[in-house]
Amino acid sequence: METKRSQGELGGESGNVIFFILMAIVLIGLVTAALRSGGGDANIDKESLFLKVTQARQHASELERAITFIMQNGASETDIRFAHPDAHSDYGVIATTPQFQVFSTQGGGAEYRLPPADVQIAAADWEFYSHTHIPGAGSSRAGFRRAELIAVLPDVTLQFCAKINEINNQTGAPDDNGGGCLHDTGKRFGTATPPFDDTVTVNLLDETVASFSTTPAPQACVTCGGVRHFYHVLISR
Repeated sequence: METKRSQGELGGESGNVIFFILMAIVLIGLVTAALRSGGGDANIDKESLFLKVTQARQHASELERAITFIMQNGASETDIRFAHPDAHSDYGVIATTPQFQVFSTQGGGAEYRLPPADVQIAAADWEFYSHTHIPGAGSSRAGFRRAELIAVLPDVTLQFCAKINEINNQTGAPDDNGGGCLHDTGKRFGTATPPFDDTVTVNLLDETVASFSTTPAPQACVTCGGVRHFYHVLISR
């Protein structure tokens, strides 16, 4: 036969329910705080880094396509130009032979883009060079290595550099120790005569397995004088 429970028993059960509810609220708060201070922010940072790496790689590919388009319309590799009102004056004037200009709608039609935010130690624009031979690109015979036309995003962060090389299966530490540096603002493309440096002064990257674990290496991040630079080959020679 069912009996009525005392007021004290009912009060005790209510107290237990309230206690468990409060404990649940505290636990939810602790978990939320942990996610915000640890794993949650870390995941957001990784996603943001991957997005910025993707943006840089897509822009480099856009430049490569623009050059291919210009050359298909009859230009030679030495005719290519990278002038733009926002670019360094070393690259010339975009109105000069616009059909050969990468950033002209009459030429390659590529958009002039600033580098993604927060991927460089010091902000700097994309640069374009033709004095470095890239491992496995073009002619790699000893004594006959020729310089490639490359786009360079200078002074990138360690995290950006590591992600670029991870994507390109570079498990080593790509190094530019060939007596020069692929990032050299004194050698911007179009300022040298002729534009390509095919003499004995061609800058050679370290092609050893310890440095470039994967070749050809049309895209990678290399260290030069303690500073990291991302490059992408636009024309292999």
